[in-house]
Formats: sequence, C-alpha cells, structure tokens
Amino acid sequence: MTDSTPSEGAAPEGAASEDATTASGAAIRPSDVASPAGGASTEAPSAGRSAGRVSSGFGRYLLRHVGGAAVSLLLVLFSSFFIFRLIAGDPIDQLTRERPVSPEERAAMRAELGLDQPMWQQFVDYLTGTLTGDLGESFQYRRPIFDLIVERLPATLLLSGTGMVLAVLLGFWIGTRSGWRQGSRFDRGHVATGLVLYSAPTFWLGMIVILVFARYLGLFPVNGMRSPSTPPDFWSQAVDIGHHLVLPVLTYTAVVYAGYLMIMRSSLLDEIGSDYLTTARAKGLRDDEVRRRHAVPNALLPTVTLVFLALGSVVNGSIVTETVFSWPGLGTLFVNSIFYPDRPVLQALFVLFSSSTILTVLCAEILYWFIDPRIRRS
Repeated sequence: MTDSTPSEGAAPEGAASEDATTASGAAIRPSDVASPAGGASTEAPSAGRSAGRVSSGFGRYLLRHVGGAAVSLLLVLFSSFFIFRLIAGDPIDQLTRERPVSPEERAAMRAELGLDQPMWQQFVDYLTGTLTGDLGESFQYRRPIFDLIVERLPATLLLSGTGMVLAVLLGFWIGTRSGWRQGSRFDRGHVATGLVLYSAPTFWLGMIVILVFARYLGLFPVNGMRSPSTPPDFWSQAVDIGHHLVLPVLTYTAVVYAGYLMIMRSSLLDEIGSDYLTTARAKGLRDDEVRRRHAVPNALLPTVTLVFLALGSVVNGSIVTETVFSWPGLGTLFVNSIFYPDRPVLQALFVLFSSSTILTVLCAEILYWFIDPRIRRS
C-alpha cells in the first residue's frame, strides 16, 4: 500500500499557487518582483551599451573628419607643388637675371637645386621635406625657409591676433545688441556702417587711414614695425611697436568685424521667438538677464565655426594689410616672393596658410560633438 504522506522537504501540493497569489487574489508574475541584484544587473548592461554607442559614434565621427582633413592637406600639397611650377617660371633665370652665366654654370645650378631630376623625384623630395619640416632654401634670401617663417611669424601673429580679438569682441557685442533691438536706430546705424566697411577694399581703406591719421594729422607712423631711432630698452621698443601697430590694427578690425556682427545678429534673431525666452520672462527675469543668460549662450553656438576660422586666418588673414603698411610679417614675405618669384617660399607659405585653416576647422568640428547634442543623436 503506497504512503500518500508528503516526504520531508517536498513542497505541499498547491504551495506554489498559494505563493503566487496575493491576498486580494491578484496573480503576481515572477518578473514583477525583481531582486536588487537582478535590477542592477539589468541596468548596468543598458548603461554600458549606451556608453558603447556614444564612444563608437564619436570614433566614427572623428575618423570621418580627420580623414577629410588629411585628404584636404594632401590636395594642398599637390596643388602647391604643381601650381607654382606653372606660374613661377624657371628659377635659374631668376637667380641669374643680373649676370651672364655659361651653360655649364646653369647646369651646375640646376643640379644643386635638384631641378635636373625627374618631376616625380622632385615631388617625392618636396613631399618628404615638407612632412619632415625641411622646407628648403629661399632663392631670394638664400636662407632656410623655416628660419624666415619663424622670424616673421611673431609680427603676423601680433597684427592679426590683436585685430582678430578686437573684431570678434566688437562684432559680437554690437551684433548682440543690434539683434535684440531689431529695427531700432542703433541696429540700422551699426548694420549700415558695418556693411560699408565690410564692402570696402582693404588696400583702399588702408590708404584712407594713412592719409587721414598719418599724413594730415601726423599722429601715427606708416611704414614698418619699429623706428630706427628708438632706444633698445624693452619699454621703449614696446611703446614704439604699439605706436606702429595702431593703424594696421584699425584697418584690419574695421574690415573684419562686420562679418561677426551680422552672424551674431542673425543667430540672435533666430532665438528671439523661442518658447524658453517667453518662459524666462514669465518667471520675472529682467530683459537684460533674459538676453545675457538665455538668448546669447544659445545664439553663440552657430558662431563656433566662425571663431575657429578666425583663429586659422590669424596666420594668413592680413596679407593686404601687411603690404599696405609694410609690416614685416608673413603676408609681406608672400607678396615679395610673388614678385621675385621665389617658388620654395611660395610653396611653403601656401601650405602653411592652408593647413592652418584646415586644422582649425577640424578642431571646430570636433568641438561641435561636445556642445551640440543633435550631432551626438544623429
């Protein structure tokens, strides 16, 4: 006869169904009751997958833009090699224009400069030298081009950097107030003035500045960066350089600032009708606080690329201004090399000017990933 008593340790019949039923009779699914450990293990993989998607998305974004910048730099190298060989003529003719030379001397000079080699070998040598920092020697100055650039770069950075900072600050300040007071007398007057200065040729505006402030008023010097009679001590030199710097910076800032004014004004006009500004006003914030704390920070986002382009143009953005005022920077060196013509210097400066713009735009694209959530979501 079989014993029907439940064995020790066995669950009584119907115990599972009783445990799975609440006092009210509603059934509880196992998934409804999760242990803390189980909950943590569920959320952790989700967070890990999200972080993985962000990191992989940034990797693809970075790779795409770095690859585009690398392709652009290669195109710049190709262009600088072939373009200046078409427009600069034969370097031997430039080096020997003032003295007669025999065919043997011309052949020796061609061999010394590497011009007797095949075109593909010249390109390989040029590419290798550029990538390693060996930019060659100037035909005109008979000096290493790297030394010429290092010698003249501080003057260009001083002029362009000072003018760019003033232009950005002035343009953003006026653009913010013009956009916030759209249609006012302040807005109409500054927009009209900015557009007139922006449309004026730089060399023409520079000559007007020279006529007014240097010739008629006699307030500032015109040519160069220093006066020969200035004492050699630091403060005398600094004051003299600052005195020479006023007119070039005034011309550069007057031409450039209107671009930042119009961009900032347009960005702020796009934000004025936004709901979050209405909410901020409804909370009782003053108009100046709404503009400063809410509208301006959001309007600055589209100007990031413009600011980085400005940083790139610090190296190459003052060629005309330097030429008009005989400022001893890279712009004057570039123009003098065109008239000589000095092919190695033209190639090196063309690569320097182009690469500075490409690299600053790349930095702007990378920065957009962190400040614009729409790019991360896409």
